[in-house]
Amino acid sequence: MSWIDEFRSKRMSAEEAVRAVHSGDRVYVHEGCATPQPLIDALVSHGAELCNVEICHMLTFGDAPYIRPEYEGHFRHNGLFLGSNVRAAVHEGRADYTPIFLSEIEDLFRTGELPIDVAFIQTSPPDRHGFLSLGVAVDCGLTAALSARFVVAEVNRRMPRTYGESFIHINKIHAVVETDRPLFELPVEAPSDIHWRIAANVARLIPDGACLQAGIGGIPDAVLHCLGGHRDLGVHSEMCSDGVIDLVESGVLTGSRKNLDRGKIVIGFALGTHRLFGFMNENPMFELRPTHYTNDPFVIARNERMIAINSAIEVDLTGQVCADSIGDRPYSGFGGQVDFMRGAARSKGGKPIIALESTARDGTRSRICPALSHGAGVVTTRADVHYVVTEYGIAYLHGKTLRERAEALIAIAHPKFQAELFDYAERARLLEASRVFAA
Repeated sequence: MSWIDEFRSKRMSAEEAVRAVHSGDRVYVHEGCATPQPLIDALVSHGAELCNVEICHMLTFGDAPYIRPEYEGHFRHNGLFLGSNVRAAVHEGRADYTPIFLSEIEDLFRTGELPIDVAFIQTSPPDRHGFLSLGVAVDCGLTAALSARFVVAEVNRRMPRTYGESFIHINKIHAVVETDRPLFELPVEAPSDIHWRIAANVARLIPDGACLQAGIGGIPDAVLHCLGGHRDLGVHSEMCSDGVIDLVESGVLTGSRKNLDRGKIVIGFALGTHRLFGFMNENPMFELRPTHYTNDPFVIARNERMIAINSAIEVDLTGQVCADSIGDRPYSGFGGQVDFMRGAARSKGGKPIIALESTARDGTRSRICPALSHGAGVVTTRADVHYVVTEYGIAYLHGKTLRERAEALIAIAHPKFQAELFDYAERARLLEASRVFAA
């Protein structure tokens, strides 16, 4: 049978395809902008016939109907990174959260520690050789599919073809559901004045020829906009957004000084808009790779001048970073923060950076805090932290004593909280009582 005949023989409706899921199965769902919503909706439509089906994934977009209270006992979500569509269910105890480094997720599938029964993925149409591209999201989805007992592919005419390690052959797919619909998008939000001030401080730490990793949100987007005067930048990151387009088109982002994967934008997935998806389509500058490559700290460290830019929910006066919870309530996940912080720290000329606003809750709470909130998890240890950046400046903590760390962090806290932070540091004997802190 030719691959074309094989492809045709596997075509079916979403309702037919999801019948491969049985009670007690674990289903992996493709993440981000590649979330296969038609398959999710079809599965939930016959959820009453199923029990104890685990839905496992990282950040997805769109609706997550399986977490609704009426499906308790039928479906249960296991979040490897939480988004807004599942967060409430975790808080209410109707879904689970697994804290894990992004670089280690695929090993759970490969070793059978977290076996996948059925994988729902979204791909491009096949090329003339029968290969489908996972398009905007390779990350953990490719390994999940190759490890699964049964693979259902939403083959979307609008999914771009991307290069790198992004392909799966039709002979690895068991059911094909053809669609023609827009991908989910993550629009770029206009950075705030505070974001611009933080970004300007971060940009001061980035040399020409640097290799960048930046996460999601207003601060990373603002940093990219501040790099127009730089030269020969590169990217090795778990993800990228629309912000890379202008840097490429202006000649700033060339990858020409990368010593690993020279000239390539190496990412695991893209979170952006149709503008980015079109720019990536059949663009050889982009190389999509699984997370076990993009997030391997040893691979990251091979990139010279690796600049890792990550954020935090709060940082205590010793440098401990909470990035996945608000108090004891899980909020997001470990993601790739520790992978890149450690990789950048070991890179020749590298800099691991935590960038965050100095306050939260409309300015009523300091993110530079005396101690982490009760129940808050430490994502990045104080020994891993080098640079902390707010709109008030840059604190360098690596190799510093607790006393020196407290002084440096208080100096970049919001001025209205500096006195109380200093008072706490005195009482905790982090600072000498006789010292006078100049706000």
